[in-house]
Amino acid sequence: MSTLRLIALDDTVVFPGMTVTLPVDVGEESRVFLVPRHGTTYARVGTVADVVEKIRLPGRGYAVMLTGRHRAIAGAAEPDAAGSLRVAVQQVSDVAPPPARTIDLEREYRAVVHEILELREADERVGQFIRSITEPGALADTAGYSPDLTVAQKIEILEALDVGERLALSLRLQRERLAELQVRKRIREDVAAGAHKQQRDYLLRRQMDSIRKELGEDDSAAIDDYGRKIADAGMPDAARAQAERELARLEKMPEGHGESSMLRTYLDWLLAVPWAKRSEERLDPGHARDVLDADHAGLDDVKERITEHLAVRKLRAERGVPEDRRSGVILTLIGPPGTGKTSIGESIARATGRKFVRISLGGVRDEAEIRGHRRTYIGAMPGRLVRALRDAGTMNPVILLDEVDKLGADWRGDPAAALLEVLDPAQNHSFRDHYLDVELDLSHVLFLATANVADSIPGPLLDRMEVIRFDGYTVEEKVAIARGYLWPRQMEQNGLRPEEATIDDARVRHVINDYTREAGVRQLERELGTLLRKIATEIAGAMAVAPVVVDAARVRDALGRPKFFREAASRTALPGVATGLAVTGVGGDVLFVEAASMEGSEGLTLTGQLGDVMKESARIALTWVRSHAAEFGIDPQAFRRREFHLHVPAGAMPKDGPSAGITLATAIASLMTGRPVRPMIGMTGEITLQGRVLPIGGLKQKVLAAHAAGLSTVILPERNRGDLEDVPPDVRAHMTFHPVATIDEVLKLALEPPQAAAVAA
Repeated sequence: MSTLRLIALDDTVVFPGMTVTLPVDVGEESRVFLVPRHGTTYARVGTVADVVEKIRLPGRGYAVMLTGRHRAIAGAAEPDAAGSLRVAVQQVSDVAPPPARTIDLEREYRAVVHEILELREADERVGQFIRSITEPGALADTAGYSPDLTVAQKIEILEALDVGERLALSLRLQRERLAELQVRKRIREDVAAGAHKQQRDYLLRRQMDSIRKELGEDDSAAIDDYGRKIADAGMPDAARAQAERELARLEKMPEGHGESSMLRTYLDWLLAVPWAKRSEERLDPGHARDVLDADHAGLDDVKERITEHLAVRKLRAERGVPEDRRSGVILTLIGPPGTGKTSIGESIARATGRKFVRISLGGVRDEAEIRGHRRTYIGAMPGRLVRALRDAGTMNPVILLDEVDKLGADWRGDPAAALLEVLDPAQNHSFRDHYLDVELDLSHVLFLATANVADSIPGPLLDRMEVIRFDGYTVEEKVAIARGYLWPRQMEQNGLRPEEATIDDARVRHVINDYTREAGVRQLERELGTLLRKIATEIAGAMAVAPVVVDAARVRDALGRPKFFREAASRTALPGVATGLAVTGVGGDVLFVEAASMEGSEGLTLTGQLGDVMKESARIALTWVRSHAAEFGIDPQAFRRREFHLHVPAGAMPKDGPSAGITLATAIASLMTGRPVRPMIGMTGEITLQGRVLPIGGLKQKVLAAHAAGLSTVILPERNRGDLEDVPPDVRAHMTFHPVATIDEVLKLALEPPQAAAVAA
């Protein structure tokens, strides 16, 4: 054991046989002890090194060249007179293990190091140096020369005193180093190959561009323009990826290729969708109600529903509640023509600050009109939903699906079934058009649908709709609409100033009662337009001087003789005629049921284009009256050898439905008893063989039709009593209603007393 001066090396490890130059002053020492230090930790094994040469550096500094001799373990340390530490060191010599234990390790170690040197393209002399080493311990120490090993790994090798373990450790570390270098080489090769391919593709594209320029087919500017538009369109990730794929195909495709124009058209449609554009919705329920009231009279149900929708949206926005895709509104306005179903869509769009688009579905039979055609077809186009979004320029417009009850279906598909996804708030956030083949979010669209009748709308489609019924207007409502909307609009359309023609409410009622018989106001506007055209003609021809006051004579002169009459009293003056109430595709209507009998074979003849349901009601009515003949003083023998005939004018119009049951029974009972039906009574209800009166639909429309026809009393089923709340109060105030449960009650109310009938006879 000898005592040597301690030299601590920071982040440096010196192995036996290694020569290094260090900037330290060792004084007159000829041998020192080098101990590596990593951070604040000293290695437990160091290297004894000989001082080979001392070098004086500029500035009075020193450096020494040292050569490692062997490993040593440090003992106790004591400071000397010069203040340096001296330690007692114990030499550790390598003990060569049996060759059988290390020969395979040595061979593999040399092979690994050789591969590393090849990967690093090192000098051949390094390989010769490795091959010249025959001692396994010295061979393992050559790992200390590797710049890729960390200080901690080199200290681990230095502290490995067993030669076999040291060689195995060095081999493991060199393997890891080799694997890392191989990965780096592979990455460099991949990058180089990619760069080479990009460079090659770039050169080829430039050559292709040059060729196209020579041929006059340069479309690089159009390709670049598509790329900019796609980047700026704000598409969802899936749509953008699809657009970029198609653009890449277009870029590689020659100009004259047959598919080139198809790809351009597809990209144009994909860019036409306003992916990132939305109208700034005005969530002000009060403003919305003011706009709706200004544009339309009545229609309170629709106005309240839109106001509620905006109020809910406003509260959710103010309170930070996330928008629910399933909370979409699908309003379906069902009612007769001319009641303002279509025009209210524009008012809703204006009230909410959205764009408005109308899609007419009447007569549509092709499913592709909704979902679009697949791109494989010649002349393929997106569906109407995509085109509506393009026309609106936003993703949250008001889209009106007009006449949804008139959709057809044939071998090309069922458009109504295609609408199921569109009108389902739980699904339409991922609607997929066949042409675009990417998902479209329709959850922000406010859908409105219109229909005249609900019966022709498929059940699953109707289930997804929130139905609001338009049952028509009363006379007073029509007067208000004519005064506030129709008359000013027709004045403007006919070139008249407001002061040049005036009309009072009495004349408007005259036009309504004698020249129109409709649930809406479309025909009323036509009649007012005809009246104003006559006035405009007179003023333009100097045949009249403004202001022109519309009186009864001017109405008769412009519109001709009255087209409708209140004839209930005259029609029911004779026994066998009853007044029924019905609902048609254009609103409520009044029907006169006529009954007659004659000698002949027992039977029943029905005319008036009656449907199967109405024919069954007629047979039930005749059976009930015949089975209860004695109760009404009718000789049962009167039905023998007699043929009955029931007719419902007008014969050119088809009629069907169960609600004429009590009317048919009343007409037959009136005929057989000789008692006329009270003149101002209208009735509606379904009848059973037991004489029960069952509920019907469309009561409000029927009552409005009865009121317009001048009837003052309505007989209705008991179970429809609650529906009277839907009838406008001003109509209820002028009419009397009798809810009944059996046909006996109907006949007591409807037929004239026997004495009065005898006097009338």
